[in-house]
Amino acid sequence: MSGPVLFSGTRVGGLALANRIVIAPMCQYSAVDGCMTDWHQIHLGHLALSGAALLTIEAAAVLPEGRITYGDVGLYDDATESALASTLESVRRWSDMPIAIQLSHAGRKASCELPWRGGAQIASGEPNGWQTEGPSTIAFQPHENAPTALDRAGLDRVRDAFVVATKRAARLGIDAVQLHAAHGYLLHEFLSPLSNRRDDDYGGSLENRMRFPLEVFDAVRAAFPAERPVTMRVSGTDWVEGGWDIDQTVAFAKALEARGCDAIHVSSGGLDAGQQIPVGPSYQVPLARAVKQAVGIPVVAVGLITDYEQAEAIVGTGDADMIALARTILYDPRWPWHAAAHLGGHAKAPDQYLRSQPRQYKDLFTV
Repeated sequence: MSGPVLFSGTRVGGLALANRIVIAPMCQYSAVDGCMTDWHQIHLGHLALSGAALLTIEAAAVLPEGRITYGDVGLYDDATESALASTLESVRRWSDMPIAIQLSHAGRKASCELPWRGGAQIASGEPNGWQTEGPSTIAFQPHENAPTALDRAGLDRVRDAFVVATKRAARLGIDAVQLHAAHGYLLHEFLSPLSNRRDDDYGGSLENRMRFPLEVFDAVRAAFPAERPVTMRVSGTDWVEGGWDIDQTVAFAKALEARGCDAIHVSSGGLDAGQQIPVGPSYQVPLARAVKQAVGIPVVAVGLITDYEQAEAIVGTGDADMIALARTILYDPRWPWHAAAHLGGHAKAPDQYLRSQPRQYKDLFTV
């Protein structure tokens, strides 16, 4: 009898993964001037001992103005690179889990207060605030400061910043890069007709709205070592009538696959304050399934995946190739161990923790 699919190996491009569990990028809002702190060492360190297959570093802004908040991690200068290098050195000393990084620009959703302080946008000129940028001069909410529409020089500047950050990631030995084109941030803002009202080559038709995100992907793919994967996170739908939807997502995924994208991570929402999201267990899995049926590259499903049988069903039925955990693994950093025990699989544990193996699971830590 074969073991659970969730604990079978797989590949993303040239990267071998021990199982199908990915740790999604999760912003911690605990950086100082874009630089990681001791918190990130603790946070990433214990997740790197979880038994998952891949650890994704939170959204790292490619420009200071691309941060969601003043507490966001960046990868845009020598100081931010050095801080990230220090964190990685500590984590890697005790874990060989592959590490990816999500590169991002928050666009019109930048310049915000920390979530636990309300998360409201901070006006330009106020302490910890700055002028935001986007495809068009449309604010996320009517009471917020409108972004400046990026001109040709601005598009080039942002694209080049993604490239520089990618080269820094390569120099740090990062195993994979994920581009953030979801949750209402800049690349997603170009994709959605709700936020992109441009009348040039970057607005209007689906082809035009995809143009800038695809240009960024092409530039990043060319800048990152060929043997290391570049992936994309997308919002499968805006959950708003007339917005970005799954059919457009599938077209985007096909275009990415043709350009050498190694995987698609399918989330949803985040672009429009009027979204109506039918939240429930596996509520985003149908979006991943639609993309999976249209492309040949790996697809990652995410969103309220908490149950072990639920996760096994998603990958076992072929709805997605991998599942990603975020809040679930914050709540239970040993979720992969517990899933392996429940499903009859095997998980990796550090030598220091091998004695914690419960008596009833005598070969749980045999990998």
